[in-house]
Amino acid sequence: MTQSSAGLQQFKNQVGIKFQLYNSLFGSLPFHRIEKTGILVSLLLVNCEEGYNKGKSPVEIIDEFFAKQTTYVKEEEKADLLFRVVQYIERQVVLFDALEDAAFTQVHDMGGKGTMKQLDVLVEQNHAEKMLSEKLKDFNIQLVLTAHPTQFYRGAVLGIIHDISSAVDSNNEEHIYTYLQQLGRTPFFQQEKPTPYDEALSLLWYLENIFYHATGNIINNLKNSYPGMVCSDNPVIKMGFWPGGDRDGNPFVKAATTLQVAQALRSSIIRCYYRDARKLKRRLTFKGVDVLMAGLEKTLNHHLFNPDDENPLTKEAILSVLNEIRTQIIYQHNSLFVELVDSFIAKVEVFGMHFASLDVRQDSRIHVKVIDIIANQSNALPQGYTSLSAPEKIRALTKATEVVNETIFTDDVHQDTLRVIRAIKDIQKLNGEAGCNRYIISQCSSALNVMEVFGLFLMAGWKTEELTIDIMPLFETVDDLHNAAEVMKELYEHPVYSQHLLRRGKKQSIMVGFSDGTKDGGYLMANWGIYKAKEELTAISKEYDIDVVFFDGRGGPPARGGGKTHQFYASMGKKIANKEIQLTIQGQTVSSNFGTIDTAQYNMEQLLHAGLSNDILTNDEAIILPQEKILIDTLAEKSFKAYIALKEHPYFADYLSHASALRFYAQTNIGSRPAKRGAGSKLSLKDLRAIPFVGAWSQLKQNVTGYYGVGTAFQQIETEGKWDELVHLYQHSLFFKTLIDNCEMAMQKCFFPLTAFLKSHPVYGEIWNMVHDEYELTKKYVLKLSGHAELMDGYPIDQLSVQMRERIVLPLITIQQYAITQVRHLEEGLVTNAPIKATYEKLAMRCSFGIINAGRNSA
Repeated sequence: MTQSSAGLQQFKNQVGIKFQLYNSLFGSLPFHRIEKTGILVSLLLVNCEEGYNKGKSPVEIIDEFFAKQTTYVKEEEKADLLFRVVQYIERQVVLFDALEDAAFTQVHDMGGKGTMKQLDVLVEQNHAEKMLSEKLKDFNIQLVLTAHPTQFYRGAVLGIIHDISSAVDSNNEEHIYTYLQQLGRTPFFQQEKPTPYDEALSLLWYLENIFYHATGNIINNLKNSYPGMVCSDNPVIKMGFWPGGDRDGNPFVKAATTLQVAQALRSSIIRCYYRDARKLKRRLTFKGVDVLMAGLEKTLNHHLFNPDDENPLTKEAILSVLNEIRTQIIYQHNSLFVELVDSFIAKVEVFGMHFASLDVRQDSRIHVKVIDIIANQSNALPQGYTSLSAPEKIRALTKATEVVNETIFTDDVHQDTLRVIRAIKDIQKLNGEAGCNRYIISQCSSALNVMEVFGLFLMAGWKTEELTIDIMPLFETVDDLHNAAEVMKELYEHPVYSQHLLRRGKKQSIMVGFSDGTKDGGYLMANWGIYKAKEELTAISKEYDIDVVFFDGRGGPPARGGGKTHQFYASMGKKIANKEIQLTIQGQTVSSNFGTIDTAQYNMEQLLHAGLSNDILTNDEAIILPQEKILIDTLAEKSFKAYIALKEHPYFADYLSHASALRFYAQTNIGSRPAKRGAGSKLSLKDLRAIPFVGAWSQLKQNVTGYYGVGTAFQQIETEGKWDELVHLYQHSLFFKTLIDNCEMAMQKCFFPLTAFLKSHPVYGEIWNMVHDEYELTKKYVLKLSGHAELMDGYPIDQLSVQMRERIVLPLITIQQYAITQVRHLEEGLVTNAPIKATYEKLAMRCSFGIINAGRNSA
């Protein structure tokens, strides 16, 4: 999908030119103790561009800036000025974000390729109404909001972005200036880490103000275009929620938190219904109907302020009143305003009383520890359980009937494991089964890991025949993905588990993780490994008459499964189950792709279109032929070897710690979860989470996880005389082309002059040169393959956006490297307690905000 020249011109006018205009207003922003900040920032930007062109290091550039442009001598004065520059550039990024949001509908064709309007045309042209009707019976997309720490904007700042965007939309310069002043006085940095409940409240804002309305619009349009095709029991769009439920590596999430978040979700959706009821009441003033509306408004109001009512409000009760109102309007009032009632009904059918399904997730290693303690401290499992074979353990777990008291545990996390399983019952009772009906097992590598959770539910008091829970394995590493089909085969053949699936409608949900997969095996191997695993899992599930549903754990950048996401789903082909599209929407991606109703609706439509059109159209681009699979296998293996060679370099982890801002990540206070799983002080790649791993490479402007190994693989394929096969694959496979498109995006955000001073470093020079050489090699071959002159030429709007954003933060990445270098020099001189060291550490950390926010999908 290429971007239009008309859209590019709109971007230049509505974003590029306006940024220059409104940026001039920054000169009068109230920054303490700085005069002419904007001029200094502009001078620093020029210094950076000229300095890097001359091969200077960040330290040399900053030192020259101070010598030429200021009279500062003391380090404290210099650091203070750099902090003000950081603040200024952070706000420039906010302005750019707001301008892009405001211009979205003018830059993008809201009725063009990938939208529901285009789907209407395709259905009509292909006479595919019957096919679409069948597809809509069980197809849906589920967007799962997560609290992964990649959102560097505080809630207050996000609100200002929204307001500036609205003011720009209406050309209200007075409001823009006022909001920019507000922005200047609003802190970006959170003094304390948010609690898991704080994270939930932040994402609830998006549910209430964005997804509630965007979803309603899409469902209404579908129902109007295809009357009778959207079933009430399959609402087409669902929302999921992880804050308060995801406890993997986060000891601060407790069962009480999960219950609190479930209640907040319930209160939030009742508040939405109450607002809609009040608006609807102004229109439905007809005799009889007015009484019903007044009663509904009163009921909603009562339950909003009395959440612990003994008779909780149900979805069925609301729909009963609305359907009665609808009937009266049709038969007694000439169907006046019936479309408004239909819209309200559609929302209730989608969101129920739960708003979003709250998922619970925990690491399989925690389950193992909990079960071992149960085996040793209670009679729930047979003696000698820990020395049994895996099949014997599974047999014991399926027969566990004794309810275990969590007081046998001394560890809070172990106690919580049983408590949250019991809490799920309470959530389902209050919010309905959809309120919380999935338990996800991370680091899942065996059938035993799944059956351990099954057994824990039994030992927490659930009955086998009443287990209204989908137990979902999460396969992430290269090895786990390779073995996934065998794991599921063992489960499908187990009599107890197969009966559980029968009660769950013969449906098995499986999560695959892009982030840890890429960290583990590199870009090509991770993405191809997931594709192959999905094919194998689809085939084995079909063999046992099970409907498999894939839930993709995707992040923002290509290295974590982000980028052109909808194109991946359009490229899946017929051999991968596609009844549902489920994916995580993480942190930064929530605000950048779903920050306004327009952007949310557009991106949700792209996903819907990808899933629905797969069955309607015969898409040759989605078919990967056997010989093409062999070629991709070869590419993946070659790139994997190159990536592993880098990853297993003895100084790889130390290089990342030495050169990047990784060590300061935890100080950003953007998430409740620790940056790594282990408690040790030394950096371990196994314990390091994928988000800070990818985010560190992103801030270093090397983006290793988005391309490393690709160039080596392409070069070897050319040497073997298979280049023409590769060109054919690129031109005919949407999956492979999308992989390379995303690879280009990752490389477009690289800037090696920033760290070129490391190329001759006695310890880390070898790694820097390995990364740089692979980047140049990959760029050479990707451009040769695409036929483009520059990276991202096929997406000129995105290309220009990236270029402008990268230029805005060039001083920031320079300041960050300057600060990191100063910290290193102080440490090498054994000066560890000097106040200036803490100042530089904070400066390096603060730069992260603007750098990551400017990237929009960098972490």
